[in-house]
Amino acid sequence: MNVQAVTVTLNPAIDQTVHLERLRPGQVHRARDSRQDAGGKGINVAACLADWGVPVAALGVLGAGNAGVFEALFAERAIDDGCLRAPGDTRTNIKLVDDAGGATTDINLPGLRLSVAELDAVAARLASLLRPGMPVVLSGSLPAGLGADAWARLQAQAAAAGAAVLLDTSGTPLAAALAAPAGALPWAVKPNRQELEAITGTALSDRAALLAAARELLARGIGLVAISLGEDGALFVDAGGALLARPSRLARGSSVGAGDAMVAGIAAARLRGADLEACARLATAFSLSRLDSGAARRIDPAQVRTLATQVLIERLH
Repeated sequence: MNVQAVTVTLNPAIDQTVHLERLRPGQVHRARDSRQDAGGKGINVAACLADWGVPVAALGVLGAGNAGVFEALFAERAIDDGCLRAPGDTRTNIKLVDDAGGATTDINLPGLRLSVAELDAVAARLASLLRPGMPVVLSGSLPAGLGADAWARLQAQAAAAGAAVLLDTSGTPLAAALAAPAGALPWAVKPNRQELEAITGTALSDRAALLAAARELLARGIGLVAISLGEDGALFVDAGGALLARPSRLARGSSVGAGDAMVAGIAAARLRGADLEACARLATAFSLSRLDSGAARRIDPAQVRTLATQVLIERLH
């Protein structure tokens, strides 16, 4: 496969989605239904890119004991499987969906414990794929056993090869990655409001504060900041300007996967050489199409193209 984009997921998960008539804490529930899907933020990004027609490789570490659900996804979507297999099982993330209220409660279980040796092996596989300009998505939390600088290390490696790194993580790993020198920074980051508040130590309660935080990241050397704001849309900021992008309607059902689809849309826009507005439109359309698909967890390219024309764009000054 002539790979055009790479995703890396160091802490993947099997998503077990359980639908309940209504979630009542402290009470016994009978589930309406339950299903398992290969998950983890970078895995989700790879699936969206594959739906869009981008030849994509998924790198990371899977537990050998239950890798079959991931292998089935990779085969179905024609995703290049670059994941290592480690002894044990990939963790399970339980998603309790309150069908009455529409809210989802996440319970993320512990995952595999990795060592520097596994990180070195992932880095070696990444090195074999890197090309200048290639979108490389580093996404999700870090597993036990790895230092907070693990994403920063892979980010520096990809940046040195001229790749366009999209970083989507939070907490200490995000802070460590953003503390890298200018030549080793990501091209783009996609925090939500809470994640950005955590690394700035400031309440970002209004648009002006969000813009100021985004522009501070641009001043460090990052090319694009996309701040997801839930039902309020997303703020996209680069050196040329800032805009707020909102879908023309709300998505149906659970919001699971919206952020990962948005990252995939940003990567797809990068491959097109899109400007800020076109990037915002495509990323927002990816997100809405992914959510509209419900349990199928797909994006529909024809629907994405239509939705992109309907995204509401507000330019900010």
